Amino acid sequence: MDIVTQSKLLLLTLGAAPVLWLMIGLSLLSFTIIVERALYFRSVRADLPLLVAELSTHLSNGDVDAARTALRDAVSVEAEVARAGLREWQRGPRAVREALSSALAVQRNVLERRLGVLGTLGNNAPFVGLLGTVIGIMLAFDELSRAGQTAQATQGVMSSIAEALVATAIGLCVAIPAVVAFNAFQRRVRSILRNSEALAHLLLIHLDPLVAGSSLRPVQARGNGLSLNAGE
Repeated sequence: MDIVTQSKLLLLTLGAAPVLWLMIGLSLLSFTIIVERALYFRSVRADLPLLVAELSTHLSNGDVDAARTALRDAVSVEAEVARAGLREWQRGPRAVREALSSALAVQRNVLERRLGVLGTLGNNAPFVGLLGTVIGIMLAFDELSRAGQTAQATQGVMSSIAEALVATAIGLCVAIPAVVAFNAFQRRVRSILRNSEALAHLLLIHLDPLVAGSSLRPVQARGNGLSLNAGE
C-alpha cells in the first residue's frame, strides 16, 4: 500500500469531526482573547488633554512633586511612561531619556500581549476549515464510489458535501472577528504609543531646564535623542 492510499485511509478514518472540534476550540480561544484585550484597553483609557494640561502647569512652575501626585492614581499607559521619566529627573536628561525609552518598550510588550495569537488565528483559521471541507468531500466521493450511481447514493453525497462545507463556514466565523479585532487593537496600540511619545517629549521640554537650573550636576547625554521614533 503506497503512502497516498495510506494517507487517504487515515483521513477517511478520522473524518471531519476532529477538525470541527478544533475550530470550536479556536473560536473559544479567539473570543476569550478579544474580550480580555477589549477590557484591558478600556481599563487603561486616558484623558490625554487633561493629563497634558496638569503636567504642563506643574512642571512649568517647577513643581515635580505635584506632577508626580497628579500621576499617582492614573492607570493609563501614558501615565506609566511619564512616571518612569519623573522618577529619574534628578539624575539628568540622559537618565530621563533612558527611563522613558525603557518604559515605552515595556508598555509596548504589554499592549501587544496575545495579539500575535489573534493575528495567527485570523490568518490560518480559514485553512483549517478548508482542511475539514476537503476531508468531507473525500468522504462524499468515497461513499459515491462504494454505493454506485443511484439516487440514494447521490443524495448521500450531496448531504456529505453540505456537511463538509460547515467546516469552511466555521473557519470563516473564527477568522473574520479575529482579523477585525486584531486590526482594531493594533490601531489602539499605535495610538497609545504615539500619545506616550508625545507626553515623553513634553516631559523632556520641561525637565531639561529644571535639571540645568538645579544645583545638581547630572550626567550629560551623549547624542541628542530619545529613541521614541522621533528625530531628536
